[in-house]
Amino acid sequence: MKKYSTLIEAIEGLKTEGYTEDFNLKQNCIECKDRNFELFHDEFEVDKYFRFEGDSDPTDESIIYAISSEKRNVKGILINSFGIYSDPVIDKMLNKLKMPNH
Repeated sequence: MKKYSTLIEAIEGLKTEGYTEDFNLKQNCIECKDRNFELFHDEFEVDKYFRFEGDSDPTDESIIYAISSEKRNVKGILINSFGIYSDPVIDKMLNKLKMPNH
């Protein structure tokens, strides 16, 4: 899997791989505002993810997910902070987006 140094570099790289939609995390689904639909936990897969820490503040952390959905024939990215600033989500979504330990 390719490594990226910055969040911006990851966004640009994933877009060249076809992850062109911008997803937003809601409590029980992922929303695609541009195309006006929602994906629930059983309608998408997390293909890969990248974690980034802020240069000046280690608590300024974010993760970018490369997500695909066969149901909607769409690929896109979801960017979310984690740790203290992460968005509240239901358990099914949290388990779907949970990063495996390395």
